[in-house]
Amino acid sequence: MRSGPIRLTDRAHTALRPATAARITDGFWATRRRTNSEVSIPRGPAQLERAGNLANLRAAAAGSGEFAGDFPFQDSDVHKWLEAASWQLAEEPGDGQLMAHIEELTALLASAQDPDGYLQTYYQVVRPDRRWQELGWGHELYCAGHLIQAAIALHRTTGNRQLLDVAERFAVHIHEVFAQRADGVCGHPEIETALVELYRETGERRWLELAAAFVDRRGHGALNVDLNPHLGRAYWQDHTPVREATSVAGHAVRQLYLLAGVADLAAETGAPELRATAERLWDHMVATKTYLTGGVGARHEGEAFGEPYELPPDRAYAETCAAIASIQWSWRMALLTGEAKYSDLIERTLYNGFLSGVGLDGDSWLYVNPLQVREEYEGANEADKAARRTPWFRCACCPPNVMRLLASLPHYLVSGDGQGLQLHQYATGVYEAGGGRVRVATQYPWDGRIEITVEEAPERDWTLSVRIPSWCTGFTATAPNSDAPTGDDPGWLRLRRRWTPGDTLTVNLDLSPRLTGPDPRVDAVRGCLAIERGPLVHCLEGVDQEPGVPFDELTLPDGAELSVRHEPGLLGGVSVVTAAGRRRGAEAVVRLTAVPYHAWANRRPGAMRVWVPRE
Repeated sequence: MRSGPIRLTDRAHTALRPATAARITDGFWATRRRTNSEVSIPRGPAQLERAGNLANLRAAAAGSGEFAGDFPFQDSDVHKWLEAASWQLAEEPGDGQLMAHIEELTALLASAQDPDGYLQTYYQVVRPDRRWQELGWGHELYCAGHLIQAAIALHRTTGNRQLLDVAERFAVHIHEVFAQRADGVCGHPEIETALVELYRETGERRWLELAAAFVDRRGHGALNVDLNPHLGRAYWQDHTPVREATSVAGHAVRQLYLLAGVADLAAETGAPELRATAERLWDHMVATKTYLTGGVGARHEGEAFGEPYELPPDRAYAETCAAIASIQWSWRMALLTGEAKYSDLIERTLYNGFLSGVGLDGDSWLYVNPLQVREEYEGANEADKAARRTPWFRCACCPPNVMRLLASLPHYLVSGDGQGLQLHQYATGVYEAGGGRVRVATQYPWDGRIEITVEEAPERDWTLSVRIPSWCTGFTATAPNSDAPTGDDPGWLRLRRRWTPGDTLTVNLDLSPRLTGPDPRVDAVRGCLAIERGPLVHCLEGVDQEPGVPFDELTLPDGAELSVRHEPGLLGGVSVVTAAGRRRGAEAVVRLTAVPYHAWANRRPGAMRVWVPRE
């Protein structure tokens, strides 16, 4: 992959820049991405056909027909699938069947587009008289944002302009409608980050200026929210101007997509107040509103953030899309600032709160990602809210969103600057950045050994930087003829020297399992412990525990001895952690078996918990 979802301009005010080329070749993420490319993405068009998304486009093209689906934003599922397929083409340019699907859907979108550039099937088929009149719920700009991102992905990977032409015509129409419309802001942010990327792709500054206008208009009460007013304006992030916000609030996905756009604007404009806002809100979110898994969104009502430290494990919403939005925002912050803490959160979220959202089969999904399911769990009324995997959703935003992140994942691993290359995440592959190229070999996250071999480097002093995760309490690093690490930069191991092709830096991270206690202000899990190993949060599933002991009576003593064993035949091959637990009120030892949280709910339905009561 030579270009990903973010391609900064030469004038961008960032500390780091994404890799110029990145390819994952083996290991943990190669396996999950292979399932994405062989199962999830190929089955996407059939799912979109069954759900009626493609029929809606045909109806819009024909000027007659019925609208299928319960939501006005059905088109966005098509756009996200197109983006996923386009990024996949970067690695499989000869996949004729995938290209045929892309061309078919691109032609369908072109035929559905109105002569003035407008394109959203709900308002074309059902409510043509209400275009741009229901901004709180209509998702017109949201759908446009996803269309723009899909078009950019296809253009960057193939050079094909057909979808980009469709997206630009829609963008021109949007500019004509909203450039001077003071109340023009979408209820679901997404257009902001898409417009910044369109500016990066085309060089047309009006897209950057329109993105900035959308950000600045929010928070002044102009948004049309005549439905469900009980949610409050915070649900739409329209309760306070962006630059004055002190906490993430409201619908979690909307908030984080908005902040990804804020970070993009800060990068391209250098506006210090936008950067300060993004840093302030990120810090507050991580400190007070983020689950151990990296998931965000404590409330089913409004799919929303709760109050600080309101993080119930059993009622966690932690939508898969919110985890994706968090990763996208944090990566922009990592590039903007160069600080390792943002990639720490990306790692935690990738391996836990995000990856739990897709089954090991690549064809079953979780919309919500709770940290506890009780033995007597009866399920939610809607599949979208149930803590059980399902083949698709009535609101199918999450599956194609997972597909596009996995397809573009190499983009999120490595960066470069004028001094050298920075390795943010560990995955076997080949990466180019900062004027050099390295080959990485690792069995992470099952093993903490990471070998980074320099294949090309400038004939001068050059810095190879490796992120040392915040959870890591011990590591070793060796390199031939190496001097001591340079600088005192929290979270980074930096070696600056003249590198010769073939030189290898080997880092060994201590992956000893550990017991983690919650922040005492999180009332819902006070008096509990969680098991972690490396970047992985573990959980107990009922199916793995000793028979005869009620699951909800299992406890975990302070200082419990933890053991690790790798199980190649379990859940696609995972390392499990075992501990000597007890049954509440009893002295006898009960062996507890904890599997990685991302692999839960892949067998039969049953009880699960991350936070275990402390004995």
